[in-house]
Amino acid sequence: MTKIDIVSGFLGAGKTTLIKKLLKEALSSEKVVLIENEFGEIGIDGGFLKDAGIEIREMNSGCICCSLVGDFGASLKEVLKEYAPERIIIEPSGVGKLSDVMAAVKGATEHDDVELNSAVAVVDAKKAKMYIKNFGEFFINQIAHAGTVVLSRTDEMTEEKLSAVLALIREHNDKATVITTPWNELDGAQILKTIEGATDLESELMEEALRAHEEHEREHHHDHDHEHHHDHDHDHEHHHDHDHEHEHHHDHEHDEHEHHHDHDHEHEHHHDHDHEHEHHHHHHDADEIFTSFGLETPAKYSRDEIANILKKFDEGTDYGMILRAKGMVASENEWIYFDYTPGETDIRSGSPDVTGKICVIGSELNEEKLHHLFEK
Repeated sequence: MTKIDIVSGFLGAGKTTLIKKLLKEALSSEKVVLIENEFGEIGIDGGFLKDAGIEIREMNSGCICCSLVGDFGASLKEVLKEYAPERIIIEPSGVGKLSDVMAAVKGATEHDDVELNSAVAVVDAKKAKMYIKNFGEFFINQIAHAGTVVLSRTDEMTEEKLSAVLALIREHNDKATVITTPWNELDGAQILKTIEGATDLESELMEEALRAHEEHEREHHHDHDHEHHHDHDHDHEHHHDHDHEHEHHHDHEHDEHEHHHDHDHEHEHHHDHDHEHEHHHHHHDADEIFTSFGLETPAKYSRDEIANILKKFDEGTDYGMILRAKGMVASENEWIYFDYTPGETDIRSGSPDVTGKICVIGSELNEEKLHHLFEK
């Protein structure tokens, strides 16, 4: 399987710099082909790429995302046949629509052993507001269709202006991960991991909360002094032994197909449980056992500010019944990592992350109050 990653962005946004960083710090052991779609751009330095063992297939005939989808498809197939790469990075012209580039890739690789792995938009944070105003749909299209938006030149901005840029990005894409941390503080491997969607604080914390919930249920079951209930399970107490075994199996092995074939006689219960699992993995706001609140932020917090925020969770239920909170946020001279369980708080130093992340898991969460609590 060949992975295809599209790294889009307007001229001067920093696409070339980002690609070099990924090649050097994250992809040096992979067989990579870089496809540049030259459209009046200065290409990546050939000497650098030759040293890195990268083959270039330059296409100077025009923009792949406009009228040359056919030519692009033929060129892509040639690259696949000639080099059999593990990964292809496509750096399209800065004037094209990302959605068209994605469509061209999907069309050209429909019958090959290829997957569109990621779509990235590199955005100059200092120019984003002006570009949205002046270039409208072309610039917005790149933001709207990206799985990850990588902001460049954030180290040259105030926290207030960076927050305003993030709000602009969120107007056009509220699902993408936005990398706000200056690149020189990050390793290319961290950036690649984020682009490929391997890091998700909400999923991680939800899994921990579900495991704790399962452990709690298991203890009560063995003691025979607790009647087992899920929020969605009112009529299946007699299936308790099986349900518990299934829940453990399903959460840790994710073997949905086997479980459906083997246990059709309890289809209704399993359908509901799968639905819960789907919510968990697609990060919807409400899980059937817990709800979650997540926030990505470039804001800086002091240790005292974090400690005071977490202390409020132990003082009452104004914010809901908080079971877990976890996060990593920037401070003036360090990054602060925190973990919270009721009555216990751990705040420590950590390495920079791609953006500040905060996640809270519990029941009956008051999202508005939580947002206001963490907002700066």
